[in-house]
Amino acid sequence: MTIPMRSLLFVPADGGSKLDKAFASGADAMIIDLEDSIAPERKDAARASAAAFLMQAVARPKRPRLLVRVNGITTGLIDADLDAIVPAKPDAILLPKAEGGASVIHADAKLTAREAIAGLDDGHVKILAQAIETAAGLFLAGTFHGASARLIGLTWGPEDLSAELGAEANRDRDGSLTAPYQLARSLCLYGAAAAQTPAIETIYADFRNLDDLRRDTELARRDGFVGRLAIHPAQVAAINEVFTPSADALAKARAIVAAFAAAPGSGAVAIDGVMYDRPHLARAQQTLARAGAT
Repeated sequence: MTIPMRSLLFVPADGGSKLDKAFASGADAMIIDLEDSIAPERKDAARASAAAFLMQAVARPKRPRLLVRVNGITTGLIDADLDAIVPAKPDAILLPKAEGGASVIHADAKLTAREAIAGLDDGHVKILAQAIETAAGLFLAGTFHGASARLIGLTWGPEDLSAELGAEANRDRDGSLTAPYQLARSLCLYGAAAAQTPAIETIYADFRNLDDLRRDTELARRDGFVGRLAIHPAQVAAINEVFTPSADALAKARAIVAAFAAAPGSGAVAIDGVMYDRPHLARAQQTLARAGAT
């Protein structure tokens, strides 16, 4: 699972035809949701729907990655979720309200047991952690390093966090995050970097406003996020485009890599009167790797 995920599209597990539409949306990953979009009395039916869809979807060629957002560990519902969906061989779970590395270790143990029962290889099901959805999660964002080989990324969520804080809103009228949520977003970035795992930007709720979605996603790419959660198929194309390196970005990255290759042992090189050092080389190599993978 080394291919980066640019777009990760949520769809309710009991969404019926919406599951097929999400599968065909062009998203790099679809997230079959058993958590927030499913009412308590619908959980059992949604688990059965998710498992049935996964069983036929995992074998399709050229498919997106298939994730299931389970219910959080403290809800007491995650065990029934995993019992239902692990035998259907999802690529990963999205673990909500993941408060630090300990929660990932806990989920890892639950997955290990169920993989053994289902006859799957240990580590088949990966974990994408929604690392900052609670106040406690902010203070534990730096504890994911080494928690589990299953970990494939960190993301965050302002909606649950704003509900916990009792905030009236998490964005200004211009669509920009307010100060408390800018901090949460930054901690997700730093936590992912410390864990040496990709950072995935949160949703943009105004799904009809594609211009602002694009601008906000360009800022996410600038700051170091490599993908974004989506809540509507209409958002997928813009997200994929923003997180696909442009021709100019690729040309610049190739020039930097070539300049360092021509000057082995150098700590810095000059290209058209501009100095580039080793961190620039690392970023150029990351850009080329993402382009090759996508």
